[in-house]
Amino acid sequence: MRHLLEAVVPARMGVPFRWMLASSWTSNIGDGIALAAGPLLVASLTDSATLVALAALLQRLPWLVLGLWAGALADRWDRRRIVIVSNLLRAVVIAVLCATIVTGQVSIVVVLAALLLMGTAEVFSDSAAQTLLPMLVDKRDLGTGNARLQAGFLTGNQLAGPPLGAFLFAVGTVWPFAVQLVCGLLAVVLVSRMTLPARTPREASTHVRRDIADGLRWLWTNPPVRTLALVIFTFNLTWAAPWAVLVLYSTEHLGMGPVGYGLLTTATGVGGIVGTLVYGRLERRFSLATLMKVSLSLEVVFHLALALATTGWVAMVVMFVFGVYAFVWGTVANTVRQRAVPTALQGRVGSVYMVGLFGGIVVGNALGGVLADLWGITAPFWFAFVGAGLTLVLVWRHLSNIAHTEAD
Repeated sequence: MRHLLEAVVPARMGVPFRWMLASSWTSNIGDGIALAAGPLLVASLTDSATLVALAALLQRLPWLVLGLWAGALADRWDRRRIVIVSNLLRAVVIAVLCATIVTGQVSIVVVLAALLLMGTAEVFSDSAAQTLLPMLVDKRDLGTGNARLQAGFLTGNQLAGPPLGAFLFAVGTVWPFAVQLVCGLLAVVLVSRMTLPARTPREASTHVRRDIADGLRWLWTNPPVRTLALVIFTFNLTWAAPWAVLVLYSTEHLGMGPVGYGLLTTATGVGGIVGTLVYGRLERRFSLATLMKVSLSLEVVFHLALALATTGWVAMVVMFVFGVYAFVWGTVANTVRQRAVPTALQGRVGSVYMVGLFGGIVVGNALGGVLADLWGITAPFWFAFVGAGLTLVLVWRHLSNIAHTEAD
């Protein structure tokens, strides 16, 4: 058991990292349960496609509205305390939602309000949480740390959580949210055990808007970090366009049915798990620049392969490969950013990336639906292939500089 613990979380990374990792994994299980139970609850309360879509939008909207502000506060306040308070507030909202379900007072308005409030709390929690890893481990261990965090996300949020959430919802409407509440509170207890290295508080005499402007200015005047931010926005936009119609692509274009759609997403999760197992070897054998180039190249091929696919098994293989390299890319991108950005700016610069990520997804989702309606179900995949390919050509020679940038 000791050898397994050492392999997963090496002692050199410290006890605080282990507390943070345990908290993250626990929280991801609860969020994965809600990932399935939330839409099921919404669908049980309304037949309106508009309200169903609004439920998904309300969870992303807070990032676009409050993301930069939350990042500035993460650089100004105690980051661990922000994570704890934000998650406690989210737990209060979940508890109220559970109470309305048990008493029969739940309605679509209540659920939409709860989703908006939980999404808002998550913005502040995640903005602060993403700054903790660079404070806890050496730069040489950032890749390992990000890989372990991503593994928890894949396992809890994407693989184990959703089917468990659907099962609990079938047992009783309130149960998945009650379990999410327990997971959230346990995650708070775990992160509260973590100690952070001493950090000089930021001078709070300036307005938060000035802090945000300083963060944006630093990012814009740092070419490697700026280019990485643009790559993340563009590639999330091109990814989100076909992903928005993936369910129609699988059921209508490939004729796989609802079960087949589930198999496609499962194949992605399994690929991600494989990515977690091989990442350490890849990082030791290849440079981060090489891993970035290969991952982005595979992203271009991924869109082309799905555009040309006509059978379900081919699409499943493609989705499995996507899961592998997407995990590697996500780990490398986070590691590169964390190495390049000074500790005092981690919150603000990290929030810019998250706003770009969610902004790209929102725009891409909208484009995907329009393109599919105008030119057919495979049109978003061709759009993604061309858009990602052109972006890769433009940034190819800059990727080596991005991968080896270090904070001053």
